[in-house]
Amino acid sequence: MPDGREVPGAAGQPIRTILEEAGIPWQGRVVAAQVNGRTVDLGAPAPAAGRVALLAQDSPEGIQVLRHSTAHLMAAAVQQLFPQAKFAIGPAIDDGFYYDMELPRALTPEDLPVIEGKMRDLGARNLPYLRRDVPLDEALATVKAAGQDFKVEILEEIRKQGAFGKGAAAVAAPASTAELAAEADPGATSVSFYETGQFLDLCRGPHVPGTSALTAYKLTHLAGAYWRGDERRPMLQRIYGTAFATVEALEKHLQRIEEAKRRDHRRLGRDLDLFSVDEDVGGGLILWHPKGGILRKTIEDFWRAEHLGNGYHLVFSPHVGRAKLWEISGHLDFYRENMYAPMEMEGNDYFVKPMNCPFHIKMYQSRVRSYRELPLRLAELGTVYRFERAGVLHGLLRVRGFTQDDAHIFCTPDQVEAEITRAVEFSLFFLQAFGFEEYEAYIATRPEKFVGDPAHWDRATEALKGAAARAGLAYALDEGGGAFYGPKIDLKIKDTLGRPWQCTTVQFDFNLPERFDVTYVAEDNRQHRPFMVHRALLGSLERFLGVLIEHYAGAFPVWLAPVQARVLPIADRHAAFAEGVGRRLRAAGARAEVDARSEKIGHKIREAELQKIPYCLVVGDREMAGDAVSVRGRGGRDLGGMPVAAFLDQFRREAGPPGAPAPEPAPAEGGSAHR
Repeated sequence: MPDGREVPGAAGQPIRTILEEAGIPWQGRVVAAQVNGRTVDLGAPAPAAGRVALLAQDSPEGIQVLRHSTAHLMAAAVQQLFPQAKFAIGPAIDDGFYYDMELPRALTPEDLPVIEGKMRDLGARNLPYLRRDVPLDEALATVKAAGQDFKVEILEEIRKQGAFGKGAAAVAAPASTAELAAEADPGATSVSFYETGQFLDLCRGPHVPGTSALTAYKLTHLAGAYWRGDERRPMLQRIYGTAFATVEALEKHLQRIEEAKRRDHRRLGRDLDLFSVDEDVGGGLILWHPKGGILRKTIEDFWRAEHLGNGYHLVFSPHVGRAKLWEISGHLDFYRENMYAPMEMEGNDYFVKPMNCPFHIKMYQSRVRSYRELPLRLAELGTVYRFERAGVLHGLLRVRGFTQDDAHIFCTPDQVEAEITRAVEFSLFFLQAFGFEEYEAYIATRPEKFVGDPAHWDRATEALKGAAARAGLAYALDEGGGAFYGPKIDLKIKDTLGRPWQCTTVQFDFNLPERFDVTYVAEDNRQHRPFMVHRALLGSLERFLGVLIEHYAGAFPVWLAPVQARVLPIADRHAAFAEGVGRRLRAAGARAEVDARSEKIGHKIREAELQKIPYCLVVGDREMAGDAVSVRGRGGRDLGGMPVAAFLDQFRREAGPPGAPAPEPAPAEGGSAHR
């Protein structure tokens, strides 16, 4: 039981029956079970030996079952409203669920309450989720007779691939095949259906016993999704929703959603005039406006200064390279679908770069290297281009052209531990400077298929663990989760709403040094292979800026704010004095502007607040007479009058980057606020 009690039961009995015979009140508490680590329905038989762990409805696994079951309830409601509907896939996801479907007309937001009402009508009938295992051929006949073309395609793909292995699971997506049964029996030739009222769906399960278990859910929004992510395939309608164990948990989540909308970097990017995307230029290609350019320049200047001060060499590499370079690196063999088409010039194909690594290796190889030169740390803010499908592009968070804060460290084996420690500590310094204080660390180790010496893998992995320990980072091990070319450590930051974001990665590479035959001359006067470490602190500037905008809700600390102060003359006669104050601020290094329009002062203050400018300096007759300013801080804080020189002293104390102020706190129900 979830509370730790044990209940005996006979092998082969349905788990639900065991609970009922033992007089255990499981309704409203337990939604599913785990048998040998596999989540199953409560109607599944108890195993011949071993233990069955029951899943509470508010456990992470239990919530996933609730959400998956709610996706089916939603599909059942849609089928009642649109009998011609054709259903694709409907999995549970991190914060809810969705279902992709083809409908006779386009849905609008006004349809969501109607669908939700039908869901509640069906749910009140406590419809059971009935599982039925059928042979593959019978399953195909069933979905063909129902005109469910997408399910037909899924099953035909499974039959073509044979037994239900990982390939079939990848094709059919998390909620669309008998993947769990297949893992138990690699030779399985049947699939499972779940029936909910009149709705029959090809699905691996598991599900809650009945719809009365679903009480706290909400349909949130609509989107479009190409079938199987391919823009050449039909565009389906996707209905998103979320579900929780209790109404209270649902309400808190919906409040977080509203707060996330308020912080959406795409809206703030438009409202604060930071960046835009234009389809004439191309999706996923960012146009940085003047204010966004200043924000980005501020980060880049800080990045370059700190790297120079920490033993890195700044380098620059071209945006294109010959096909031969990408053949040696292996990108044309393994990464070509993510690369832009080649450009033919003078009999050679050139590709825009998807990564900076080969260029840095060529810089290293520009002459013979001695062990005395190592470690060599090459760093670049290098813009790369990767072709992402249109359907996955998302503001600054998923783009096609982005600037990596890239570095490659070449070192001897005995320098590895110190270099990794240095890289991790440098990462934490950067993240803390931008106001991030909470992290999750993950170390991915050697997979079954790998390149390089196992001893080098072990040494590199221990270096990653040691660096995390010395930095005071608790970390989770992803055993066997490393890329084939080396182990890595990833750092995820948590923003003001508690959402994790992947930023820092420190990745060993035993592949490229072999491919490019990278060497150094050691003390024995012989050539040896150096260790090569890829390292990114912020990930990409575009994605990091998207996270940063949402973290601060656009209200950046003084050192990052594109406009740090705006001088507001009350009347036209104060304009000349205001311009003088603006010049003095700019001479002191402040990013200041003057709003000398003939508008009421209240209107000017409101506009400055909407632009989230840290300081408004109001000047009128009294301020002119005393060479002073009346200072209003962001958020309506009245800081009173002070001499211009005194304000400049205060400004200088706040304008430095490290130890940035706390972001704007989120409401209490929206997650933890960092201070």
